[in-house]
Amino acid sequence: MQQPLQITFRDIPRSENVETVVREKAEKLDQFFEKIMTCRVMIEAPHTHHHQGMLYHVRVDITVPGAELVASRSADKNHAHEDVYVAIRDAFDAAKRQLQEYKRKLKGKVKTHETPAHGQVIKLEPDQDYGRIQTPDGRDIYFHRNSVVRGDYGELEVGSEVRFEEEAGEEGPQASTVHIIGKHHITD
Repeated sequence: MQQPLQITFRDIPRSENVETVVREKAEKLDQFFEKIMTCRVMIEAPHTHHHQGMLYHVRVDITVPGAELVASRSADKNHAHEDVYVAIRDAFDAAKRQLQEYKRKLKGKVKTHETPAHGQVIKLEPDQDYGRIQTPDGRDIYFHRNSVVRGDYGELEVGSEVRFEEEAGEEGPQASTVHIIGKHHITD
């Protein structure tokens, strides 16, 4: 960490044991992301109930280049957080996951869901068993009757919307599989 760890206790007395655990957990975060600039931890007991123990709320606020990550474990949602050490563990586990995800994003390892190739049928030659698809960017893709999934070639019309998998053919790009798009439209 580039700046010293900040630990704040709110509505509860300061505890050296709790501080020691927080410092150990914060040091371990450097193993998951080495460019942590600041780490601020706030431990509080927002609600004191007479009929049950104190529920702790722990917030871990981490500043890294280009982002601020906040992991918070609310006392209201988990009665295991009557133990301050469990609340600290859960908050730091969440912070660790956020750091790992942020690191994956920086390295470009985040899964992206690409829009499947799609277009509109612009030509059909039923007697010759082929057709052509025009993509939104204006490319012309050949397809054969056998490429149409479930034998739906007879249901195609000029103007039908389709999605397809493209491959290189002898005469240029061609669709290896063609799916007719029903009422669900694909957008770019």
